[in-house]
Amino acid sequence: MAERKINPILKLALELGPVVVFFVAFLRLKDNSYEIGGTMYDGFILATAGFVPLMVVSTLALWKLTGKLSRMQVATLVLVVVFGGLSVWFNDDQFFKMKPTMIYLLFGGALGIGLLRGESYLKFVMEEVMPLQQEGWMILTRRLTAFFLTLAVLNEVIWRTMSTETWVYFKTFGLTAAIFVFFMTQSGVFNRYAIDDDT
Repeated sequence: MAERKINPILKLALELGPVVVFFVAFLRLKDNSYEIGGTMYDGFILATAGFVPLMVVSTLALWKLTGKLSRMQVATLVLVVVFGGLSVWFNDDQFFKMKPTMIYLLFGGALGIGLLRGESYLKFVMEEVMPLQQEGWMILTRRLTAFFLTLAVLNEVIWRTMSTETWVYFKTFGLTAAIFVFFMTQSGVFNRYAIDDDT
């Protein structure tokens, strides 16, 4: 089923809105603890408790408006619900901090399995957006696999050795910037192996 086009600003708001709301909520709540039902929760847990349903609603809205969700979006939503839910249920922020690790291991592992089979699973996901020759897909898949696995390790190092606030900044801005920079540095592959529209 073809994806229906929607206003790009609306799409961006639905994709990034939950992350922005989580970041703002964390900044407002981070220095306080709150008693709910006889249990004390810190600001990070409360921000997470708000983020999970907001992520569900925004993803469902995207699906309703566009008629399509990528496997990556579905996998991300499942991991947000599972690890965010565990953090809130057990009142333990470690589960939510592990979520990016699990996401990047999942994506890197899936791409790596494809490479072992001599295939580029990335091609199946992005071919319509970015047509490349097969060799270009294989190069990009190898690099992205290594990149995802590196991000998984980096997330583990940061959340285990640094403060929660540092991790939130890293998660909100660092990981997003790293992905943007990665794709910007792949322009040589895109230019060399791009398939012309005429072809």
